[in-house]
Amino acid sequence: MNRSFSVPQCLGVSLLRDPSMARTEPARGMRDFLPEDVRRREYVIGIITRVYERYGFEPLETPAVENIDTLMGKYGEEGNQLIFKILKRGEHEATGQADLALRYDLTVPLARVIAHHQSDLPRLFKRYQIQPVWRADRPARGRFREFYQCDVDALGSTAPIVEAELCSAVAEALVELGFTDFGIRINHRQLLTSLLTVAGVAAESHGDALVAIDKLDKIGADGVRRELEQRGISGDAATAVLAFFQPSVAESELDRLAGFVGDDAIGVAALANLRAIVDLVRTTPAAGRIRLDPSLARGLSYYTGAIMEINVADLAGSLGGGGRYDNLVGMFLGQSIPACGFSLGLERILVVMGERGMFPPSLATTPADVMMAVFDAADQPHALRVAALLRTAGLRVLVYPDADKIGKQIKYADSRAIPYVAILGSDEISAGTVTVKNLAGKTQQTYDQAAAGAAILEDLKRRG
Repeated sequence: MNRSFSVPQCLGVSLLRDPSMARTEPARGMRDFLPEDVRRREYVIGIITRVYERYGFEPLETPAVENIDTLMGKYGEEGNQLIFKILKRGEHEATGQADLALRYDLTVPLARVIAHHQSDLPRLFKRYQIQPVWRADRPARGRFREFYQCDVDALGSTAPIVEAELCSAVAEALVELGFTDFGIRINHRQLLTSLLTVAGVAAESHGDALVAIDKLDKIGADGVRRELEQRGISGDAATAVLAFFQPSVAESELDRLAGFVGDDAIGVAALANLRAIVDLVRTTPAAGRIRLDPSLARGLSYYTGAIMEINVADLAGSLGGGGRYDNLVGMFLGQSIPACGFSLGLERILVVMGERGMFPPSLATTPADVMMAVFDAADQPHALRVAALLRTAGLRVLVYPDADKIGKQIKYADSRAIPYVAILGSDEISAGTVTVKNLAGKTQQTYDQAAAGAAILEDLKRRG
């Protein structure tokens, strides 16, 4: 049976909805962004961009779609399963095979770009990239199938100052956004390799062990133990592995883990690298926020050195993470290029900021500063001319399109929280003036048309 529904009255439309009509909600894990959402996103992106550029990072963009062989095999077992594949098209559609895929992250596309454009880029290259990525994941609070990453990467150097600056940049961005309670967990993939070897985990099982260890904060020690045993890692080895993972302050934790590593060369070198990063961070905006966490594994298989993750207390999961991936570019180029990066998750930042009321009151929530009202359709050319004068003065101006009763026009402006209505009647047109109504103050003033913009701007500043 058909049932009627009304779309928003401002559209002036009423339709009959048939159950067979297309669904109107977005696909699961995807979202529509209404004006307030977009303003908030642009506010956050603007701050992150400004901070990244202060550190000398340059902008880069890559296509949404990559060749499937560019992405497959770069993210580990679980990552490969979450790639959105695109079936072959046209005459090849019936094969059911995929040759393209939506990008899973921004790091592998970056590695491809470096390999493809090596001759056009400097030896030491610092880039930031803020674009959407797609994962066929299960949606949850702060987790979507389409989401933006705010990546910052440095290529061409193995020096630990690279990691220190990345931690500094993301910490400074979060502080400018208003976060005060975040921490940066840090670990090293080669330290994990050393600890797993010492624990008696066979080299071929290290990848399986890391996948399980990375879930420690989600499923707990007992859950990790069960998963390790399910993946063929013996109970004794699982017990030894779990004994390592007791997070504490960075300095004392480095000393504790040195006792487990002993004289294992890989572990000794990893600890020395972590010690250097921790020392360097002390002079940056990330000072006091670093905590060594030996259970941090980062699920992506391309990490080769230090790994980092940012957490806040009231969010399951992280606000962002990253690490060193010195071998990834070599998969495309045939030669190793040192690389390290960090990615902030825009969606999770927005969720936390929204729940905590962290957006500034001054953030625009209305479509315009002034609405231009007219009494007669014949006066619309004059309204457009005055609107242009107000815009030139720096105001956002919405021109009401219909010659409705003035009360109806003012009511519309008030419903959209537009603070001023500029009224242009025949008297104003003849005199070269415009009457400006302050809806909040319930006052009105008539100005010369050329001076109205400056007067409204001054009043806006007084209102704060």
